[in-house]
Amino acid sequence: MAEGNPLWPQAAMPALPHDSAHLHVAGLARYVDDEPELPGTLHLAFGLSSEARARITGIDLERVLAFPGVVAVYTAADIPGENNVGPIAHDDRVLADGEVVSHGQPVFLVAAETRLAARKAARLGKVTYEALEPAITSAQARAAGSRIEADQRMARGDADGALAAAEHRLAGSLRIGAQDHFYLEGQVAHARPGEDGQIHVVSSSQHPSEVQHLVAHLLGKPSADVTVEVRRMGGAFGGKESQAALFAAAAALVVHHTGRPAKFRCDRDDDMIVTGKRHDFEVDYDVGHDAEGRLCAVKLRFAGRCGATMDLSPGINDRTMFHADNCYFLPDVEIVSERLKTNTVSATAFRGFGGPQGMLAIERVCDHVAAQLGLDPLDVRIRNLYGPGRDVTPYDMTIEDNIAPELIARLRETARYDARREAIAAFNAGSPVLKKGIALTLVKFGISFTTTHLNQAGALVHVYSDGSIQANHGGTEMGQGLHIKIAQIVADVFGVGVDAVRITATRTDKVPNTSATAASSGADLNGMAAWRAAMTIRARMADFLAHVFGCGADDVRFTPEGVVAGAARMSFAEAARKAWLGRISLSSTGFYATPEIEYDRASHRGRPFYYFAYGAAVSEVVVDTLTGEHRVLAVDILHDVGRSLNPAIDRGQIEGGFLQGQGWLTTEVVEWDAKGRLLNHSPATYKVPTASDRPKRMRIDLWDGENVKPTIHRSKAVGEPPLMLANSVFSAISAAIAATAPDVRDMPRLDAPATPEAVLRAIAGMRA
Repeated sequence: MAEGNPLWPQAAMPALPHDSAHLHVAGLARYVDDEPELPGTLHLAFGLSSEARARITGIDLERVLAFPGVVAVYTAADIPGENNVGPIAHDDRVLADGEVVSHGQPVFLVAAETRLAARKAARLGKVTYEALEPAITSAQARAAGSRIEADQRMARGDADGALAAAEHRLAGSLRIGAQDHFYLEGQVAHARPGEDGQIHVVSSSQHPSEVQHLVAHLLGKPSADVTVEVRRMGGAFGGKESQAALFAAAAALVVHHTGRPAKFRCDRDDDMIVTGKRHDFEVDYDVGHDAEGRLCAVKLRFAGRCGATMDLSPGINDRTMFHADNCYFLPDVEIVSERLKTNTVSATAFRGFGGPQGMLAIERVCDHVAAQLGLDPLDVRIRNLYGPGRDVTPYDMTIEDNIAPELIARLRETARYDARREAIAAFNAGSPVLKKGIALTLVKFGISFTTTHLNQAGALVHVYSDGSIQANHGGTEMGQGLHIKIAQIVADVFGVGVDAVRITATRTDKVPNTSATAASSGADLNGMAAWRAAMTIRARMADFLAHVFGCGADDVRFTPEGVVAGAARMSFAEAARKAWLGRISLSSTGFYATPEIEYDRASHRGRPFYYFAYGAAVSEVVVDTLTGEHRVLAVDILHDVGRSLNPAIDRGQIEGGFLQGQGWLTTEVVEWDAKGRLLNHSPATYKVPTASDRPKRMRIDLWDGENVKPTIHRSKAVGEPPLMLANSVFSAISAAIAATAPDVRDMPRLDAPATPEAVLRAIAGMRA
């Protein structure tokens, strides 16, 4: 392959550690809260609503203002511009104005000399309300006709007719719970005044440009007067895609009014109350199939609880519909999506962006069909895979990169699935209390923002005269290793070591109008943009050196051993200095827009994804039928990352994503009471997976193929798809429960998360 082709690196990309790993372990990595506080910095806290739905009839803030250390208190009336931090519908208020729509909604903002003073004072505000009837549950929202937008329908063929003619038919339902992001670093922002009314915001945000624009609109300023910077986040998982803007806006508002620096570091309990979760869903399905388990008709209905405002719910619920097929061809299909508006904090982006809920539903269908027919669920899955003549999705996109059959076959063999399934059956026959289960489930995850215009990215690369390189791009680092991948891509262009490349903090005054680091597209978009910027500089250097040394530009090569120009040999630093002395520009921007994607949302037809990432996992679990507790014993994963940009980073993403998915499906409970108050808002009441929940044996292999599409170095995205590998844990738990009543051909009534209580209820149902 010719040198300089973006599809192929000059050498295999090495498995390097995260660029900040040495700082993380030493406690030296700087986050927003580690930034030095300028003299006079004010600290902020919100006064929160005590009602889920009500009109505000009065606000008495005298005691708040009188509290020692309080400098100012602000309400909606103090916002000079637009009172909004919503990304789509402009319905997310920074501070409530006339009404509250969820418990814990910010009503007023306190600025004080210390964080403790601000928090204590915020509890002293007296807000009086005229309470209104809230819609907390999906059923209440449906009864009230409360929706964030009209129901959406995606369909092909005649599902009703095919159901009526089906040899076998079954129906079922599944409740899928919400999930809190539980990032290690909570929501935080630090705003500082500049000259002539400018503001600099350091934010823990996945979307610096959106924060910039929303803050500018809030203050009635042009976007050029607001600079937003993100060095790194201590986790985000989608929870800082849209909702970080609230805290940045509050800090900027205080700077605007006082001229003093302002910092908002949210308390963990308040963070969990104020910010959104993964959407919870109620799923109903009606399925027709033949005696071999082949699906001939599928009707799916998803009811998503979206919360009080729109946030990103349209796109999230759309992606649930997109991924309701997973790896399976559905001949006649109807998918209906209800987007229910409830008086709970607005649900928001979360790793997978609605895809996990859609995939879990269709995997549940496969398990249900297998249970009724007495078949191995894996055989049902294989019989329904996409294949020749069966390769069009419900949204009319042709599958061009289907590796699912080969991937399943390899994992089935390497994980010894069949032998282990037989051994588990023998174990269960002789074990009255402990029951084991095993499952192999699949992942096909579409890569691209389904909102087409977001599929773009920019980058800025500088080569200095000493040969060192600085790169900046529109993506944000939240621990996923994006910066080290970009550094490797740029280093490869110039044939230098990755230690020669410094990735700087993401800033809106360096790379403008960026998209969120989301949809698993960070490396795809920003990697290609950085590659193009670096290649522009390399081409300039090659032309110059060719002229100096009397050779063709094609005879100039950038290798790990140095730069070769005809017969001349020199270090990259020497080449850079010669180019600088020759007045050659060593700085360039780069831009990339994903090709070949288009989608008509009105008809739900088109090509919303550039390609798909695939994966498969085998999980083995044991369930204690007396307590309902379970343990994941072993996990085997085979995941598709194309030609990996960094195998070490990719393996880390796969392991972390799987465990986060395991937590979502087994231990993480999000509940609101009848008044709309969140019951799980601290580590004391919300159970995330710990190191002890990781299976003792966890094998992760990377698929050895490459992307069929010309992505950067033929790699594939790896951020979100691994989370859905954990569907295998849920299916394995269902299999273990089913083993408590081996003569019953039915599916356990198990909802997610599969907590001990849920497992015991399912066992009782099977035995009944």
